[in-house]
Amino acid sequence: MIKLIFNLSLSELKLSVCWMDLLSSKTGQNRLEHHTDLYHGDELIIRRGQTFQIEIELNRPFIVYVQRPLPMVSKGTHVIIPLVDHLEDERWEAKIVQQNGNKIKLSVNSPANAVIGLYGVTVATTSQKDEVAATYKSSKNIVMLFNPWCEEDTVFLDDEEERKEYVLNDIGRIYYGTENQIGARTWNFGQFHEGILDACLFILEKSDMPPSGQADPVNVVRVISALINAQDDFGVLVGNWSGNYSDGVSPTAWSSSVEILKKYHSSNGTPVSYGQCWVFSGVTTTVLRCLGIPARSVTNFQSAHDTDVSLTTDVYLDENLEPIDYLNRDSVWNFHVWNECWMARADLPAGHGGWQAVDSTPQETSQGTFRCGPASVNAIRSGQVYLKHDTPFVFAEVNSDKIYWQRNLDGTFSQIYSEKKAVGHCISTKAVGSDERADITHLYKHPEGSEEERIAVELASRYGSKPDVYSAPNAEDVTVEVKVEGEGPRMGADAKLSILVKNLSSQPRRATLHSQVAVMYYTGVLKGTIKKDELPVELLPNEEKTIEWVLPYQQYRNQLVDQAALLLTLSGKVSETQQVLANQTSFRLRTPDLVIMPLGEAVVGKEMAAKISFTNPLPRTLKGVVFRVEGLGLDVGAHATVTLTEHFIPTQPGPRKLVASLDCKELTQVHGVADVVVLEQ
Repeated sequence: MIKLIFNLSLSELKLSVCWMDLLSSKTGQNRLEHHTDLYHGDELIIRRGQTFQIEIELNRPFIVYVQRPLPMVSKGTHVIIPLVDHLEDERWEAKIVQQNGNKIKLSVNSPANAVIGLYGVTVATTSQKDEVAATYKSSKNIVMLFNPWCEEDTVFLDDEEERKEYVLNDIGRIYYGTENQIGARTWNFGQFHEGILDACLFILEKSDMPPSGQADPVNVVRVISALINAQDDFGVLVGNWSGNYSDGVSPTAWSSSVEILKKYHSSNGTPVSYGQCWVFSGVTTTVLRCLGIPARSVTNFQSAHDTDVSLTTDVYLDENLEPIDYLNRDSVWNFHVWNECWMARADLPAGHGGWQAVDSTPQETSQGTFRCGPASVNAIRSGQVYLKHDTPFVFAEVNSDKIYWQRNLDGTFSQIYSEKKAVGHCISTKAVGSDERADITHLYKHPEGSEEERIAVELASRYGSKPDVYSAPNAEDVTVEVKVEGEGPRMGADAKLSILVKNLSSQPRRATLHSQVAVMYYTGVLKGTIKKDELPVELLPNEEKTIEWVLPYQQYRNQLVDQAALLLTLSGKVSETQQVLANQTSFRLRTPDLVIMPLGEAVVGKEMAAKISFTNPLPRTLKGVVFRVEGLGLDVGAHATVTLTEHFIPTQPGPRKLVASLDCKELTQVHGVADVVVLEQ
């Protein structure tokens, strides 16, 4: 358990805390604002990166003074919360927001990367005379969860309807059967049911993950994937595909995660019998949603199981074309159910955040443990199987070719046939806000048989145990790179980049470059594709060619998010050599600066002014513009310039910086700064 210590410094001697109220009622402000009012019980359940309030009563009236912030203890098991005048983001702090006689109300801020889990709460009171602190320990604990509503949290999901579905919905649908006869069963995730949060915290505790690891959803998801199955670590569920379930519950009998998790917790971690893929997935959805990570169950029809990391589904035949049973370890399941969870991936290149595949069904080990993921779905789609975690296995499930091998007289094998559309069909999940089935196959693979899909398959196979299963390129003598001129494209104008293609050979080369540009959050999560093109390229021997790529303003004007970042992806294949071309370039649309000009001399305690100027770069009127100086609201016409004069009183001498920002729906990330030397009065 992590300890929260509120450090109250008081000017009075021998003051002590008589009583503390964590304001944890389900119907109270804390639980409502943190979207935790659906959880059973009256614990204080909060989400990180968001303020919450508590009340404290002391033994008599007092005066509080603010001290310098104290450091957090390094291992993360103790957090000392200082009292401050003003709350700032991204740190633990407390501020008195109400004082009435002996009682005070504190507003407490937690950082968006705080450790999730159970916190004990202690208030330490000290005086200015540095007496030994008097402490008061709350009889209640605080539960900290991930926060998909907080932009700074790595699990932030920028759609309220999706948050309702993937975090707050406690009922779902799981698909099964065959691609031609898809069945659906309703599943009770029950993440808010009595005892389920306690069970989820018990699973985290059982993992022996250090507290620092519980701040990163990648680590948490990886641990959950391992602990939902009991294969090697006494996790929640025992897998059984034998057909004999007489000493437990048949996997088909379950329709809820609640009984499974409560039984596991009440037995102090005795694995529950039995589960198969849809049960493992249903329980994983429950645990992830309960902890605040957006999650959904996903079914893949015709799902391959690659046992040798070849990234192909291999069928071995003898000289008479009869199957060689002892070699045919790979298989194709009618369906397989896993999970996706939503998060940014700071550990991967930009563009690989968003949905991540995670599988708790014990199939193959990962770093010695039966677990799988999180693997970026974007990486799976593009064949970038070298990106962690366990991307090769999931790629093979959805997009491996089925390769037929025949044994030769000398005992070697030759490839005689390949099925390119054998696996990965009708990938399904419950639709947002309805019980309809949503087909998400396009998130995992390009259209079957398209050049982009073939490029992904061949790229992936090069990182498998049979890298030569596809013909290697005869030569790799064409290069492609993207150049961003100067400081890059500007907001409000067409975005122009240069694609430089070089032929390093003495022979002509032809290729078709597939380009697509997607809007990207600063965390690397992609919002959606806004433009696709095919660019035919013909190169003479040793020729360099520059292709001007343009994204018109009208195509991106209503699509951008936060820092106006975009990701351009290029892929293609050289016709003569079969060389694969690939490039990803992230860029942003530059916003104009605010111009700040101090007016007159800056002296402590004396009013001065500064002129702030801004020119609207967009061919449209900006509505409800807010300048973060005094929070003035106004409209700025298309390409118009606005100038305001702000008056303020310097309070500290020396070199200072005057900072201003502008914000409106159509334009963000507009800042300005000016240096000011403030003189003593």
